[in-house]
Amino acid sequence: MLTAVDHVQLAAPPGSEDLVRPFYTGALGMTEIPKPPALAARGGCWFQAGAVQLHLGVEPGFRPSRKAHPGLRVTGIEAYAARLAHHGVRVEWDDALPGHRRFYALDPVGNRLEFLEPDPPGAGAEP
Repeated sequence: MLTAVDHVQLAAPPGSEDLVRPFYTGALGMTEIPKPPALAARGGCWFQAGAVQLHLGVEPGFRPSRKAHPGLRVTGIEAYAARLAHHGVRVEWDDALPGHRRFYALDPVGNRLEFLEPDPPGAGAEP
């Protein structure tokens, strides 16, 4: 029986760790967590915020994920989008998912990330 998603793995080109760190720690507000020694030699880096973990693994011949993406639930989505914009990240809003506010952004190596927040109960209901 599945109980939770442990982490999401995204790919990154070799040698891009110093490029992605400021995005995941600064813009997204995550904390870099150490990789186990047996895995650290492979390169890449891991990040965590609360129970959410994103792992970036080095992939020779890397191509960014433009369609496949993690969907990251946030609170205060307007403020979160402003935070990313303050860090120079382009935010693309999308209203196609009923019951949610959401936007997309790309990490520094071009991976697509979705950020979403459910509408509050009763939002959109007619008086």
